[in-house]
Amino acid sequence: MWVKQFLFTAMLMITTSISFSQVYKIKHIEPVFWWIGMHHKQLQIMVHGDNISELTPSFSYPNLSLDSVVRTSNPNYLFIYLHLNDKTTTGKFNISFRKNNKEKLLYTYHLKPRDKNSSERIGFNNSDAIYLITPDRFANAIPENDQVDELHEGLNRTNPEGRHGGDIQGIINHLDYIQQMGFTALWLNPVLENNHKRTSYHGYSTTDYYKIDMRFGSNQNYVQLSKEASKYGIKLIMDQIMNHCGLAHWWTNDMPSANWYHYTSNVKTTNHRRTTLIDPYASVSDRKLFENGWFVPSMPDLNQSNHLLADYLIQNSIWWVEYADLGGIRHDTHPYAGKEFMSEYTCRIMQEYPNFNIVGEEWSPNPVVIAKWQNNNNNNNNDGLKSCLPSLMDFPLHMALISALKNEESWDKGFIKLYEMLSNDFLYLDPSNLVIFPDNHDMHRFFTQVDEDFDLFKTAMIYTSTISRIPQFFYGTEYLAISPGEKDDGRIRSDFPGGWQSDTVNAFTGLGLTKQQLEAQKFTRKLLNWRKVNSVIHDGNLLHFVPENDTYVYFRFDNNKTIMVILNKNKEDILLDTSRFMEIISQFTTGKDVILNKSFELNNLIVPARTSLLLELFK
Repeated sequence: MWVKQFLFTAMLMITTSISFSQVYKIKHIEPVFWWIGMHHKQLQIMVHGDNISELTPSFSYPNLSLDSVVRTSNPNYLFIYLHLNDKTTTGKFNISFRKNNKEKLLYTYHLKPRDKNSSERIGFNNSDAIYLITPDRFANAIPENDQVDELHEGLNRTNPEGRHGGDIQGIINHLDYIQQMGFTALWLNPVLENNHKRTSYHGYSTTDYYKIDMRFGSNQNYVQLSKEASKYGIKLIMDQIMNHCGLAHWWTNDMPSANWYHYTSNVKTTNHRRTTLIDPYASVSDRKLFENGWFVPSMPDLNQSNHLLADYLIQNSIWWVEYADLGGIRHDTHPYAGKEFMSEYTCRIMQEYPNFNIVGEEWSPNPVVIAKWQNNNNNNNNDGLKSCLPSLMDFPLHMALISALKNEESWDKGFIKLYEMLSNDFLYLDPSNLVIFPDNHDMHRFFTQVDEDFDLFKTAMIYTSTISRIPQFFYGTEYLAISPGEKDDGRIRSDFPGGWQSDTVNAFTGLGLTKQQLEAQKFTRKLLNWRKVNSVIHDGNLLHFVPENDTYVYFRFDNNKTIMVILNKNKEDILLDTSRFMEIISQFTTGKDVILNKSFELNNLIVPARTSLLLELFK
């Protein structure tokens, strides 16, 4: 009997001992690998797991040292800071996580070699024409990934706000079309995981910063897209968001620290008043609400004043540049993260990649506001804003373009709006590095904006492609996509015809398009392919003349070529008085239109009704 009692007691003691023994497991470690030879020598590794902070990390690797280990109020996190020096080599090493001198966990970390000349990569620039795609709405190549068990929202193509099934492979399959149209850079709306129960297709509510949404594909698919696009001479631009994440991010239920998000106990929405960052009269409370308020209730506002989070976000951007060999970043809601963090963010990235490009979204009609954010623009910089941002979306010029096209010509309306807006270029450090566009994913389709006027469409395409800017076009603009009725984002981001096997219209091949849509595609293709090989448009000089008689004339020129652009809204043929352009055309006699393939005598230049001309000048 006593033997049974002894065995029962022993088993109870063993069971009790096991029940009190902590089993440690890493749930997340980010980034999962890194590269040697980076400009910034410090590496942050975030480790997440139940009570992981009870452990002490250690390792042994030549020329690699431990700067610090940071623990927060949440015991489920460790932040390990490593120092890589110029002698650190590629390889793998074990990080031992120990407690009371006993190893509890072992993780093998990998330091990789950078691609040759990675730091000297050339970002998108004036030689490029950017094609913007909403991936869910472009082409569905792999129906099997339309529904993923681990992710909430599945396929519902009948719902404009639902997921329609477009994926990364669909884009890869149509890179030939994108190249043939004349585009040389590709900007995708965000493709990182967005695991929300509804309206997840747009991608702007990130739930995992290191993982491509499985309904689009995998990290490897994204890298493949970059590699295949490069073969076609197309740079890949990644859409990134530093201001906010999605409410369904795994941080939300286990925040690394109590101040990881702003307003966690009483959510406040931002006032969207971006000028509070530079307004000398703005109240502190207004600026605070702008910076700290949530963009929308489903997008928690990240607290970049927490240096652990700031390091995490900056490293994440750099990780994707290296990993996917990016040719640029489009940064969403640029001012919302605050000028202090955005200064650190842009400067850190541009230190790593001096020839790279980042275009920020600052949706302002005021060129002074846009100019404040451009790289090292210290004019009137008493507000303390110091930015390394090379490029911005040129919303002021876009708005002037729409106004110029839609309004009748008068003293203060029509083309004069374009002329005078362009005169503000003295504000910018590099105006030619701004991005101009007829439309994007957040506004009505361009053809709808100009009331489906085909002549105005062609005029705008010529202007956008020849003015001293980097042009960007939203997918579908080339075949006259429309968005009638009240503004509806889901309908604006419509499916590209031919991207689904069941489609009866195919804009990739032209099947089922109207005669006008086919003409628009042909026009765009000819225009952009001409632009691609004409460096005078990329970096030539610009000279413009005050609009007169419903026309606006400007010139692009260098030592080898002179281009004359005539924007024209006249309803009848006109004889253009060219005598006032003699300071630049005196040595030329004829001009040949790029689109019409027709020659015009400069001393008797008759411009056809409602036709804009793009003339190469000859002696």
